Amino acid sequence: QVQLVESGGGLVQAGGALRLYCAASGRTGSRAAMGWFRQAPGKEREVVAAVSSSGTTDYANSVKGRFTISRDNAKNTLDLQMNSLKPEDTAVYYCAARLSPNRLATYVSSGEYDYWGHGTQVTVSS
Repeated sequence: QVQLVESGGGLVQAGGALRLYCAASGRTGSRAAMGWFRQAPGKEREVVAAVSSSGTTDYANSVKGRFTISRDNAKNTLDLQMNSLKPEDTAVYYCAARLSPNRLATYVSSGEYDYWGHGTQVTVSS
């Protein structure tokens, strides 16, 4: 079993920055592919960024150049640095994980993940 706990959300003005954190416990470590997703009110959950167990990254077009996903396998943590935030980035952000035999694979569909955190709210004011 894998437990994921997010933190770091909050209220920020447009153009500002936030860093989200995800602490993982259980059967993860270097074997897990992980990702950040977000869900705004009335919208589907969408991928923000994903990282393979070996560190390969993938980003949604809407956040490329502004967000950076990073992981520390030794500490079992996943971070998301968010810069140049926009009001449309407002959402609940979720950390997700799945065991992955392919160390290069990133997963961008929410249905491909087995474990989820409870989410952290990010609000960007205009």
